[in-house]
Amino acid sequence: MTPAILSDPQKRQDSLRSTTVRQWKNRLFVYFCTVVAGASVLILLVLLGAIFAQGMHFLDWDFLTSPASMKPTETGVATGLVGTLLVCGVCAICTLPLGVATAIFLEEYQPRSPFFRNLRSFIQLNITNLAGVPSVVYGILGLTAFVNLFGLAGSLDQPAFEVGATHYYQFLNEEPRIVRIPVASSAQDSPELETGMLAYTGSGRRVRLNVIAADANWPDDPKLAARTLRIGETGGLQTETSWYHFRLPFGRSVLAIGLTLMLVVLPILITASQEALRSVPFSLREGAFGLGATRWQTIRNVTLPAAIPGIMTGSIIAMSRAIGEAAPIVIISGVTSQTVMAHSLMSDSPVLPLQIFYWSGQAIQEFHDVAASGIIVLLGVLLLFNAAAVILRQKLQKPLS
Repeated sequence: MTPAILSDPQKRQDSLRSTTVRQWKNRLFVYFCTVVAGASVLILLVLLGAIFAQGMHFLDWDFLTSPASMKPTETGVATGLVGTLLVCGVCAICTLPLGVATAIFLEEYQPRSPFFRNLRSFIQLNITNLAGVPSVVYGILGLTAFVNLFGLAGSLDQPAFEVGATHYYQFLNEEPRIVRIPVASSAQDSPELETGMLAYTGSGRRVRLNVIAADANWPDDPKLAARTLRIGETGGLQTETSWYHFRLPFGRSVLAIGLTLMLVVLPILITASQEALRSVPFSLREGAFGLGATRWQTIRNVTLPAAIPGIMTGSIIAMSRAIGEAAPIVIISGVTSQTVMAHSLMSDSPVLPLQIFYWSGQAIQEFHDVAASGIIVLLGVLLLFNAAAVILRQKLQKPLS
């Protein structure tokens, strides 16, 4: 039996015309997608070319190893680079276990208790909502939750707990020699000077302080003069910290910035990890259960290894977002020294986005070129992180069969 569309010339002609129109629409859509994709790549190449052209002449070894300076020809990114690596390290260490564990709880466990079912729904709803919150809001949250710890653990000037810090008042006598008198905490006022009290010289040598009257003659003995102060003098509070320095609250520190960035990228990582776990065929889980494996054994030996590539891809996207974030860091750090090198998690150290923001706001044109050089370094750090994550993903990837 011949179909009606073939027996009727008019219907056959209409069908051919419709097919031609659909093929033209398909070609136009392909052309449109190609033009849009090409325009996006072209804009990106133009931007990268402009940045490289502006910043390449400042980019050398001295720029990478020098601290920030008020002179554009002498400034560098060493302090910002170290701060960025520390902040990203804190962010990665805190985000990856927490994000993957949350995704496993949401995807692999179906709680029977109404309380845990409601808790699961509550967490899922908040993760979905937090993914769309502007990063500047996270900066305010980090300022309250991590920098000040809700005001529950003292203040920034008077922390409730501190270890690894030495506080002292520093004096400059008439030699002039530096004399340091240790105090118990940063909240203590300048001590009353008394002869015989413990003090340290500028080189760190332990001595006994010699105090003389305001109108007394200065000692002729150089050793005695080096540890002498006049009564009534006041010094300036100084603090020396060790690598293990820790305090509560955290203050405007590397740790507080890293934890705030964790809040920014955590919804991204959880969502990506959930998608990776969903992509694992359910037959693998059923096979493991059929062999007598428990839920945790199935997750550890079957589901999680199969989902590693997707989880690592989500980690790359999350860490790329964290490295380039500037708004929450500006809110938390405020005005901080650009020349101080971070040596502990409690250090007030600048990061690269903050340094680029600072240089871009300067009136001197050379600082704008330095900012372009900083952007190139930041892109390099980002590519290194991504390359390391891709290599790790390839190493951990296991075939499903």
